[in-house]
Amino acid sequence: MWRELLPVGRDSGSGGYRRYAWTGADAECRAWFEEQAEARGLVHEVDRNGNQWAWLGDPSQGDAVVTGSHLDSVPDGGAFDGPLGVVSSFAALDELRRRGVQFAKPLGIVNFGDEEGARFGLACVGSRLAGGQLTVEQAHRLTDGDGVTLPRAMEAAGYDPDGIGADPERLARIGAFVELHVEQGRALDLTGDAVGVASAIWPHGRWRFDFRGEANHAGTTRLVDRHDPMLPYAETVLAARREARLAGAVATFGKIAVEPNGVNAIPSLVRGWLDSRAADQEALDRVVGAVESAARDYAAAHGVDLDVVRESFTPVVEFDHALRDELARILGKDTDLTVPVLETGAGHDAGILSTSIPTAMLFVRNPTGVSHSPAEFAAEDDCLAGVHALTDVLEGLAT
Repeated sequence: MWRELLPVGRDSGSGGYRRYAWTGADAECRAWFEEQAEARGLVHEVDRNGNQWAWLGDPSQGDAVVTGSHLDSVPDGGAFDGPLGVVSSFAALDELRRRGVQFAKPLGIVNFGDEEGARFGLACVGSRLAGGQLTVEQAHRLTDGDGVTLPRAMEAAGYDPDGIGADPERLARIGAFVELHVEQGRALDLTGDAVGVASAIWPHGRWRFDFRGEANHAGTTRLVDRHDPMLPYAETVLAARREARLAGAVATFGKIAVEPNGVNAIPSLVRGWLDSRAADQEALDRVVGAVESAARDYAAAHGVDLDVVRESFTPVVEFDHALRDELARILGKDTDLTVPVLETGAGHDAGILSTSIPTAMLFVRNPTGVSHSPAEFAAEDDCLAGVHALTDVLEGLAT
């Protein structure tokens, strides 16, 4: 399975993946998922929001145990973020059948659409729509860098955008959702553990900073006559790093758009996107508030206007304590080892769905901590340990 997925959406230059929602690479990933489901005799279906499901047993029975993740990527992302969880889910089902497990509950595997938000700027679109955390009106306004709206992209890919929206009946079928994911950090590497259980996801969000200045000639406009939005933007990037360090949080300007984007032209607009995350809401508010305050001071000093728009936000996620503890019990029952429980600053579909259904997460060790990069890596032995851990968990929950 891993070898089949590896070439899909991979850029020959960077070595990273560009599997964006509702593109050709996304279609290939979806076809692969459907093939894996049908090869195992599972019932494959696509819900109203484009999420793919593969079922063993009748999901209408309720109290289903579901696992899975996503197959899309960030720009030039790694091979493990998302796909490891989906591949491991099918592999765990194979192992359960090899063990001769008799299921008392329906078992489902899911591929959530547009988890990374690389194309339309909002993460976890498929799960947000299903859980009612993204309205139809908001979704229809999502637009990619080429001006293509989400509805147009879905139509071009052969899906009906008029059907999207909250899906409470489908979610009501699920008694537990467990997502396996490569760790995006080095906590497990530092403790020497191959697999861990997630406790919480930090609150996080994305803010757009629009610095509006005045376009002019780069060679003839005196420095004192300029209203250059690049200068307050650059100072704001440094302020974000400073405020995050003081608060023990993280803040990143990782995307920028410049108009008119000419080498010999002073920009009229610099638009930068801030991603910030912290261990608690108070710290996050403090960081973002301080960055915005500094940005407004810098903009005023350069005669530049500033608009700040919060494009997305996810509050702190505490995974279902009973389910989390059950995972730790299942994984530790045959050993004397304590299963590490750790929090993370990375968002996931499991976090979005936690407000609707009991969710939990397993992490597989990442020896370098690198993620959202072609250098992302997990050792084969650790990946197999993740499969066996997921298998044990699914057996414990579904029987």
